[in-house]
Amino acid sequence: MSKSVADKLGKGITPQQFIDGMTKNKEAFIGWYDKFEWTDESDRELFESMNNRDDLRVLILMADWCGDVVRNIPVVFQALSISGIPTEVLIMEEHLDTMDQFMTMGGRSVPVVIIADTGGAVLGTWGPRPKYIQEPMVAFKQENSDREAADYQEKLAATRQEIGRRYGEGTEYQSLIIKELRALLESF
Repeated sequence: MSKSVADKLGKGITPQQFIDGMTKNKEAFIGWYDKFEWTDESDRELFESMNNRDDLRVLILMADWCGDVVRNIPVVFQALSISGIPTEVLIMEEHLDTMDQFMTMGGRSVPVVIIADTGGAVLGTWGPRPKYIQEPMVAFKQENSDREAADYQEKLAATRQEIGRRYGEGTEYQSLIIKELRALLESF
């Protein structure tokens, strides 16, 4: 059965309301937002061309305490701001029913960008990280199913360190997000 977010359309807050209401990581979030630059003109043109479509809606499940939200959502906001696609934020803790429909490997991971049609039928999702950056976590989860194992936390810490290394210090990772969102949008 296909997923629907019809009951959530119109229930979220705007991207600006999310930023204004941030109580954690606001400075870092705005920093990444301000550093965003289009590295491929054809990507920018594709997102701008979305203004010609009125059949899409975006809901983003997220929370200001999450490091992946701080790194990734400024890029998503920038891309969607020129697309004209109506975008709403759902704070994870206020929408656990929706979060539980969009689990990542059995866990509540944010952000989750949900693209739906105007009736709320889910067309696709993105998140919580670009695929390349998510690879170490996928491998960790596949290899470490026993959360009670003596070395579980140590291995998890090493995995998070590798994720941080893959993000890097600069903005290079941002083009991965743009390419993945572009591919998703071009698929429908």
